[in-house]
Amino acid sequence: MRKTLDIILVFAVAVGAWQLLVWLSGVPHFILPGPARVWLAFLSDFELIFEHAQITIAEVLAGLLIGSVLGMGTALHLMISPGARRFVLPVMVFSQAVPVFALAPILTLWLGYGIWSKIVMAILIIYFPVASNFFDGLRRTDPGLLDLAKTMGASDKIILFRLRLPAALPSLGSGLRLAAVYAPIGAVIGEWVGSAHGLGYLMLLASGRAKIDLMFASLFVLALFTVLLHAVVGRAAKRLADWSG
Repeated sequence: MRKTLDIILVFAVAVGAWQLLVWLSGVPHFILPGPARVWLAFLSDFELIFEHAQITIAEVLAGLLIGSVLGMGTALHLMISPGARRFVLPVMVFSQAVPVFALAPILTLWLGYGIWSKIVMAILIIYFPVASNFFDGLRRTDPGLLDLAKTMGASDKIILFRLRLPAALPSLGSGLRLAAVYAPIGAVIGEWVGSAHGLGYLMLLASGRAKIDLMFASLFVLALFTVLLHAVVGRAAKRLADWSG
């Protein structure tokens, strides 16, 4: 309850400061609309925003699910296979030297303007945080427990799934929290590069038509969804951490 009240208070202060800035600066509404104007735009164009929000939400959730599964699978494979650690891990690190955003035009060229280029963009942007956090957690198992398990004759498979995996769940949770924030960024960047649907496309369209209030309304819907997604994933990550303990 206290946390909810704090969030409401921070939100109210932010909206108040926003409105005060608009009043004091006298900035035109086509540059910075006030909260009331944005709210009215949200109400008047609710169906349009909702239609495009569904597309973006589907892209984000699909990218988050697939990217997380691929990241977890990669981390487990790296832990099992010394050969993978020797060859795959350097490739993963090197891949981060290429800005993911720069790949958006290439993905659009290869996969078209449909939903899949945005899903792949979301996958690429969250894959490394999930894989690297989970792999770090798998490697940081208590050495005393590992020595004890080996002394008792436990196989590598049992050590991985009975010791390393439970101990790595908090690290996995950290990676998933990051993924929940990054996935919407990847999807929207993909929509900006080439799309006819989604909140990113709607923001570009509204900006081009000088409907800045609609652009802000779409932006806040995206931000609200990201906050809710982070909260849901954060709660699931907390359960993982509690279960590992």
